[in-house]
Amino acid sequence: MKDIRKYSKARGQSVTGAHNAKQGDCPRFTGKAVESGLSPWRNDGFAFIAALLALLLITAIGMLVLTSSTSDIRTSMRITGEKKAFSAAETGLYKMIQNFNPDNLGGSATSGSATDPTTWPQVDSATDPDSRYRINTPTAPTSGASYLPLAGYAIGGGQTWGQTRYNVGVTGTNTRYSSRVEVDVGVGYGPVEISTKYN
Repeated sequence: MKDIRKYSKARGQSVTGAHNAKQGDCPRFTGKAVESGLSPWRNDGFAFIAALLALLLITAIGMLVLTSSTSDIRTSMRITGEKKAFSAAETGLYKMIQNFNPDNLGGSATSGSATDPTTWPQVDSATDPDSRYRINTPTAPTSGASYLPLAGYAIGGGQTWGQTRYNVGVTGTNTRYSSRVEVDVGVGYGPVEISTKYN
């Protein structure tokens, strides 16, 4: 038995009495004694907080998706640029082999400013004008043998044939992706007679 204090709106009198209180018996009963017209359990601010949390969650997910997609695009662009720059360096190496002349090593190098890639030769001006290469002047090695014998080229009379070693640096770049690849290669020129030079 609970003592529930009820107020009559019409008469303004309070009625006190014993009553078997159950939820649903009285329209204004909420499980506690109600002395005013407002429920003690109000939910007015909950919808706003729930909406705010949902908005924050959606914003966080959107930022995560945007960051990951931007990172993937940057990685893809970097890989593409490096491939184009390496292909340009490979083209420069082939050009150096075609034009190599041990009597004119400077003629094997490309012209243009070493610091300004736009002055370097283009790989293909029609389809890829942004890929360029630079060939440095070949030089003799500073360590190791300058001449290497070639098997199968030795003939009678004590003559030995071989090849002369050179080091050359080739740089490939792609100005659109701001990528750059430097390759140092060893080049052998021969056969040349190295009997007196090698001994």
